[in-house]
Amino acid sequence: MTIYQNKKIVAVGGGHGLGRMLAALKDFGGNATGIVTTTDNGGSTGRIRLCQGGIAWGDMRNCINQLITEPSISSMMFEYRFRGAGDLNGHNLGNLMLTALDNLSVRPLEAINLIRDMLKVKVNIVPMTEHPSDLTALSKEGMWVTGETSVDEMEQDLLRMDLSPEVPATREAVQALEEADCIILGPGSFLTSIMPPLLLPEIGRAIANNTKAKLVFIENLSPEYGPAGRMTPVEKLQWCERACQARKINVIVGEKPDPDVAKNWHYFTTSLASANRDWRHDRGKLQQVVIDLLSSQETEIAS
Repeated sequence: MTIYQNKKIVAVGGGHGLGRMLAALKDFGGNATGIVTTTDNGGSTGRIRLCQGGIAWGDMRNCINQLITEPSISSMMFEYRFRGAGDLNGHNLGNLMLTALDNLSVRPLEAINLIRDMLKVKVNIVPMTEHPSDLTALSKEGMWVTGETSVDEMEQDLLRMDLSPEVPATREAVQALEEADCIILGPGSFLTSIMPPLLLPEIGRAIANNTKAKLVFIENLSPEYGPAGRMTPVEKLQWCERACQARKINVIVGEKPDPDVAKNWHYFTTSLASANRDWRHDRGKLQQVVIDLLSSQETEIAS
């Protein structure tokens, strides 16, 4: 299909949601790019950051895992998780491999590309930044917390979020956004996967300036908990648009439109759920949505 060769897609986020989205885009090969959140401080990733420093590798490892199409000894090694007693328990070997490359002064993006080549992953994986930073959040009661896990556990509603320290975006991420025909936000945890990259001014500016790209928000299929779960769909869209310098989101994709969203945004209603797990997005359905949106974009340009 020529659309795979002629269109460039960028998906922004982290965790399982972005991995699922990128797996749906694998036929675009090098024309698809994932800009990945690097602020995670939980699990194996958090333990590594606590003792070694550096960016969070877990979300990038997760995306690569979901893009592996040829199982091999290398892929088994990369996905291996240690079990049992001792310090290695719970650690993922892929995280440790990427940390080792970082300790060898290999540029984070080059470390990812080395792993991608080893595992024959064609889709581009780009960290939002190559510098360590943590997510911080201010509650409406005036309390600041630091770290993704702390943000998820906040009992108060949020007023704003920042990155600490302020860090630059990866230049390849900015370039991918500038050249994109379609920019996808989500699915995924709103506050800890989708928002962190948008907090980087260069990323927000690149999205705002690329007016030719269709900006798409993919809704989750199951409710979130914590402060994200208490936000309305309209609030989430407003947060995204504010971070993108008032750039209007063109299309919201989901199964059940919120009335206030459908009233003020172009809402595309379609079934996205996997046949055997209704809380998980089906890769084939996600792929078809992207193709439909790109095809409609071409029709709009032609007319």
